[in-house]
Amino acid sequence: MNIAITPKKSEGLERLLEVSVPVEEVREREDQAAKRYARQVRLPGFRPGKAPAAMVRKKFADAIRQEAIESVVQDAFKEVLEREKVELATQPHVHEIKFNVGQPLTFELHLEIRPSIELPRTEGFRVTRPTRVVTDDQVRDQIEHLRQERATWTPVDDRPQPGDMVSVELATADDTGLLGADGAHEYQIVLGTQQAIPGIEELIMETSPGAATERPVKWPDDFPDEAQRGKTKTVRVSVKDVKRKSLPPLDDAFAREVGDFDSLDALQKTVREDLGRHAEREADAEVRSKLVDEVIGANPFEVPPSWVSQLVEAYMESYEVPEGERERFQHEFRPVAERQVRRDLVIDTIAKRENLESSEAEIDARVADVAAKRGTDPGQVYASLQKAGRIKELERSITEDKVFAWLMEKNTVE
Repeated sequence: MNIAITPKKSEGLERLLEVSVPVEEVREREDQAAKRYARQVRLPGFRPGKAPAAMVRKKFADAIRQEAIESVVQDAFKEVLEREKVELATQPHVHEIKFNVGQPLTFELHLEIRPSIELPRTEGFRVTRPTRVVTDDQVRDQIEHLRQERATWTPVDDRPQPGDMVSVELATADDTGLLGADGAHEYQIVLGTQQAIPGIEELIMETSPGAATERPVKWPDDFPDEAQRGKTKTVRVSVKDVKRKSLPPLDDAFAREVGDFDSLDALQKTVREDLGRHAEREADAEVRSKLVDEVIGANPFEVPPSWVSQLVEAYMESYEVPEGERERFQHEFRPVAERQVRRDLVIDTIAKRENLESSEAEIDARVADVAAKRGTDPGQVYASLQKAGRIKELERSITEDKVFAWLMEKNTVE
């Protein structure tokens, strides 16, 4: 097509082009569209395809013109990409389509192109590997967590105290002062876990099982619902039952209940080893993060804004961010998303340049390793991963491992 392309804006990875298509090209497309309509449409008094062309063109003028314009814009768009020889980062946008009789058709094309990343410096960096020592307190905390998971709840007749699980009915006065106008509501609350405001927890702990207590309660000044902050309302609490937590004794029997451990010492040893492996993984992750930051700092490059926006949107969907909090989330999370995009581009560039992308043999070996640990057939593991759409994730994991192994060979980790 004999089109004219005029750059209007070129900032970073964004391009805004004005495209002009000769009026003769548009007329030709209109003629083609009119002929198609004449062959297909049915008009009263004429057999299919036999209506006069002038009549068809007049009756379907808007539709014919629209089809012609869409055809011209689509082909002109392809022509622009061939001429400009750019690699797109995302789907281009067409704006400001203008066409008046006897004049060229013009439109603006907004492009976002993929960055060209060279990474001239990836060696000579020095990073520090953190030293993480597993402490006795960490082991105790983990063992205590296991005890909490196996706690039992026993009914008691005492007044509730912090840590107890209570079933209560709560009735709150409305703005007119009418108590329980919308009825009493039943809740199950573990006291001391901030499931209820402090004033209501105090009221519950003053009430014996089977009894009720009623008095004014002040809502906190930092209550999530701004309309309720600082208000004082009458609340009636009826305690249905109270259950108290009982933790299992910390002994060999507990260790056997947790898993295949002969003694409490064996459980503690395994917990310490697990925490140690976790600390090692955290240290590895920190080294990787530092190496990526060094490469990014030494090799500045731009990233497509659309990629960052897409990642932010994906995180919002994953975290199920409420509509009212999305604007704040986008603002706060955007730097994190931009850093993630840069990280991925660094890894992709090094993997391609140094031929470190995962191979089929490496994927098969990783699947076989997973199968061996599970005691199952590699074919079943592969089929399961494929069904869950996780093969790409596995490929990426292998590629990243190879890239970071390469980076650690080329740089100093102290």
